[in-house]
Amino acid sequence: MIIDPYAPIFVISVAAELADMHPQTLRQYDRLGIVKPNRAPGRARRYSQHDVNMLREVQRLSQEGVSLEGIRRIMELQNQVAALRAKVVELSESLEAVTAEMESRPPRPNSRVFAAGLLGGDIVALARGQRPRPRSQAMVVWRPQGVPTKKSITAKKR
Repeated sequence: MIIDPYAPIFVISVAAELADMHPQTLRQYDRLGIVKPNRAPGRARRYSQHDVNMLREVQRLSQEGVSLEGIRRIMELQNQVAALRAKVVELSESLEAVTAEMESRPPRPNSRVFAAGLLGGDIVALARGQRPRPRSQAMVVWRPQGVPTKKSITAKKR
């Protein structure tokens, strides 16, 4: 029988014993947001095996001299990394599915490709196999006639 590591099955006293901590320490970690257990009806805390493993990691970091705020930040960053890794896997699978679908389709002879222009990010339509042309980067200065320039003003003062 396989138990879901995220299933909230342990009451606070059992989780504290498994993590080798006092139940009041678990309550403090919950208040500080370091380890957040699920809540059962009646607001009782329920800990999962994953929560117990996190409590053991908190204890290890604490014994190494990391402050509680530092531990909270470390745990927060670890959760963010795990979420980002899951998102990368999800997006990779989605990309593979779309790529496989696109490769299985026969190419259309008059299909167009859209690309971002090299300057300014404007969208341009291209024929298949064509690359966007680079635009000139020359700067043009325009002055309306009759408007004095700095050069002409300094010449008049002399």
